[in-house]
Amino acid sequence: MNHTERITPTPAQEQAAFAWLSLLHDQPGSGDQLTFSRWLQADPAHAEAYAQAQVVWELSEVPARTLADEEALALQGYLNAMNRARGARVRRWSGALAMAACLVLMIGLGAGWQPSRWVDDLGADYVSAPGEIRTVTLADQSQVTLDADSAIAVDFSRGERHVQLRRGAGFFSVTHTGEPFVVGAEKGEARVLGTQFEVRLQPHGAQVTVLSGRVAVTADKNAARQILSAGQQMAYADGSADKLHAVDSEAQLAWRQGWLNYYKATLADVVQDLRRYYPGRIVVLNEELAARRVSGSFPSQDPQAVLSSLQGVMGFEQHHVLGHLIILR
Repeated sequence: MNHTERITPTPAQEQAAFAWLSLLHDQPGSGDQLTFSRWLQADPAHAEAYAQAQVVWELSEVPARTLADEEALALQGYLNAMNRARGARVRRWSGALAMAACLVLMIGLGAGWQPSRWVDDLGADYVSAPGEIRTVTLADQSQVTLDADSAIAVDFSRGERHVQLRRGAGFFSVTHTGEPFVVGAEKGEARVLGTQFEVRLQPHGAQVTVLSGRVAVTADKNAARQILSAGQQMAYADGSADKLHAVDSEAQLAWRQGWLNYYKATLADVVQDLRRYYPGRIVVLNEELAARRVSGSFPSQDPQAVLSSLQGVMGFEQHHVLGHLIILR
C-alpha cells in the first residue's frame, strides 16, 4: 500500500468508533475490552476512525458535558412521557454515559439528537424544521411566520385565541375578530386585538418586538401590563420585565426575508441564531471568543458562509466533524 495514501473510514466505521468511545468511557467489562481490541485490529480504517474519535472527544468533552446536562432533564421527561402509560421504570443515565452518548448522538444524528425538541413537538400544532421559515394560516385567518426550528400550539376553544410559543420565534399578523389574541411564552404573554409583532423565546423568558399596532405584555400572570407600540421592544425573564425601548423593527425582523442583522451582538448570540439554520450542532469552546462582539448583516440560509466570514475577521479556528458538528475555538 502507498504509505502516503490516506485511510478514510466509512460513515459506518466512524459511527462504530464513536459507539466504542462511549462504551469505553462508561466502565466496560473485560469482554467489551477484548471485543474492542479485535474490532480495532480487524481493519486499519477502524484504528483511523477511533483515532479521529479520540481527537473529537478531546475537543468536544466540555460542550458534550454541557449538552448532556442541558438535555438530561428533557430526555428524562420525554422517556417518562413515553413510558408512563406502560408503568415502565426508566433508567437514569450515569453522568459519564450521558455525556458520551450525547456526544455520539449529536454527531451521528445531527439536529435529530435534541430531546428538548422532541418534547416541544409532542404538544405542538405547527413546527418548522431547522433552516425552514414557514408561514401558516390559523382558523381565524391570522398568519404566523415561524422562524427556523420553532414550534407553536394553538387553542381557540376558551373564548380567546391562544397560541403557546414552545420553541424558537413566531411573527404574528393578527386578524381583528373581536376576540382577544394571546401569545404565551414561558411565564408571560402578549395580548392584542389587531397588529403585527414577533415573540421570541430567550433563556427563562421571551422578547416581544412590535412592527405595527399595539401589544400588552405581562411578564407573568401577576405582573403589570406594559403597552408596546410600533418600533418598540421588550424582554422579560423569570417573571420580571426589562424596560421597553425603541428598535429598528424592520431590521430586527429581517429573518423573514432571510437575513440576520446584528449590532455589537456577542458571537454566542450569533451562533445561537445560526443553530436554528444548521442541520447539526455548532459549539463555541472558548468563553472569551463567545463574548466577542459582532456587527453586520448575514444570510441566514448559509450558516457555513456566515461562520467563514466571521472567521476571516475574528481569527478563530473551525473544526468540522462528520458533517454534523462544527467546533469553534
